[in-house]
Amino acid sequence: MNIETELEHKVQTHLKFIYPELDAAEVCQHLLELMRLDKNTPTPPNHQNHWTEKDIIAITYGNSLLREQEKPLHTLHEFMKSKLDGIINSVHILPFYPYSSDDGFAVMNYAKVSDSLGDWVDVETISSDFRLMADLVINHCSSRSLWFENFKQDKEPGKDYFFTASPEDDVSQVVRPRTSPLLREVNTPSGTKHVWCTFSHDQVDFDFRQVKVLYEFVKITRLYLDRGVKIFRFDAVAFLWKEIGTNCIHLAQTHEMIRLLRTLVEHAVPDAIIITETNVPNHENLSYFGNGNEAHCVYNFSLPPLLVNTLLTGNCKHLKRWMMSMPPAQIGTTYFNFIASHDGIGLRPAEGLLNEDELATLANTVNMFGGKVSWRTANGTNKPYELNISLFDALQGTYKGTDKYQIDRFICAHAIMLALEGIPGIYIHSLLGTTNDYERVNNTSHNRSINRHQWSIDALEQVLDDKYSHHHKVFNRMCELIEKRIAQPAFHPNAVQFTLQLGEEILGFWRQSQNRKQSIFCIFNITDQEQQIEMTEINLIDTEHWFDLIAQQPVGDLRGCLTLKPYQAVWLTNYRIAHH
Repeated sequence: MNIETELEHKVQTHLKFIYPELDAAEVCQHLLELMRLDKNTPTPPNHQNHWTEKDIIAITYGNSLLREQEKPLHTLHEFMKSKLDGIINSVHILPFYPYSSDDGFAVMNYAKVSDSLGDWVDVETISSDFRLMADLVINHCSSRSLWFENFKQDKEPGKDYFFTASPEDDVSQVVRPRTSPLLREVNTPSGTKHVWCTFSHDQVDFDFRQVKVLYEFVKITRLYLDRGVKIFRFDAVAFLWKEIGTNCIHLAQTHEMIRLLRTLVEHAVPDAIIITETNVPNHENLSYFGNGNEAHCVYNFSLPPLLVNTLLTGNCKHLKRWMMSMPPAQIGTTYFNFIASHDGIGLRPAEGLLNEDELATLANTVNMFGGKVSWRTANGTNKPYELNISLFDALQGTYKGTDKYQIDRFICAHAIMLALEGIPGIYIHSLLGTTNDYERVNNTSHNRSINRHQWSIDALEQVLDDKYSHHHKVFNRMCELIEKRIAQPAFHPNAVQFTLQLGEEILGFWRQSQNRKQSIFCIFNITDQEQQIEMTEINLIDTEHWFDLIAQQPVGDLRGCLTLKPYQAVWLTNYRIAHH
């Protein structure tokens, strides 16, 4: 009699839920073979943190930095080694596979590195110096992929890999982030088919009801682990499972599929991490933690619109209310914090947190600062879906107009993000103070291109060396801030966080290290006016010596007043750890 091992039992439990009609033992056996797992592999302990306060993830395209006659991945690696070593320890390289559109997210071949960027050796070299995060583009692939070409010819592999529906089906409830038609008509030898396209007609959705599709993705996952990927970003995973007659988002099978992939990944590489990319309203986003058995991290999508709104209005009430409503992540899970990325500032995660008027003011201000607004259709009306602008330009003033505080406001935004509970992700263009790229928008006709500039490394090094350029000022201030952050145990992604009530013009919260030795009071003037606060309001313990980590100076009179210049950030600690 074959006694089921713990691993087999776990995998089969997931499978029975997702594929009740299949032989779970047989499918499990095949998955373990694809993942090269021994069925007796011990289960890693639950609820382990695979991160510390030292973890900062730089987000970049493989070709954000270019040098003539050099593979962009090599250029990126050299830049990170020379400029960011000891400051940033992880890198998220956005899809580096051959693709047909959407700057990488319409993948043509998951097993290959795009020739224009480099090869797997370049990827592995980066992963030997920096913890590597990569995309598993799991919901859809390119309509120019071999699989879809085969689908159109009724050939294997691919002929049943894609989700199809009938134009008569009721798809009125389907939730989508785009305004294009959902179904794409395709002629095949066995007749006309209508392929499901959540995002664009070049991005055709997989049909995970076919277990062969799962097999393909387990193979891909194993390949990425072998090539040094430690953090997986599950792109657009909320849409993975579809059922006609439902909203086709966050279905129970989708959650179970993430749990299954996590079980396989963590048995293969116990410290690998899964981050789900679900750009949806806050309460839906939080569901991807499961019970500590799904994503290790979820993207904190509400942070970018709320933080930008705070700094443009000079009022932190919404940000504060949201912070207080966020549950502390349980041990073994944490938040992935970011305020800028390759996409725009998504507004759906602010729905229910900002009202329609506030969202409109935000969109109008971004427009005034040279940004673009992308729209989506909801119940027949158009709503702003995303603000497309470089973060540096988004913070060039307030809703009243531009002013002289752009760099201070920008640094303040990052001082807030770096201090919050979670792992910070910093877009490379935020590190460099990159501004709107209008030429790229004109060339591509895509709003998102405004924030996807490609730097010539020579031009970049020139402006970084010029002490009068804003790029030099931003880069150096950002690096100093990060260096101070990564030395503080109270900034561990799972250290306690408590929101302070200091009015609407001053944002404050308290972090405490897990061993309770270090406290940091994080206080920010989020307005363009000087602000004063009584030290007694912060409740600093009298018997301790307090020190501002950012200004690198001791705090004098605990009975006096703290005066904050416009956009000044202070991190007050009782336990000073010098950064190296």
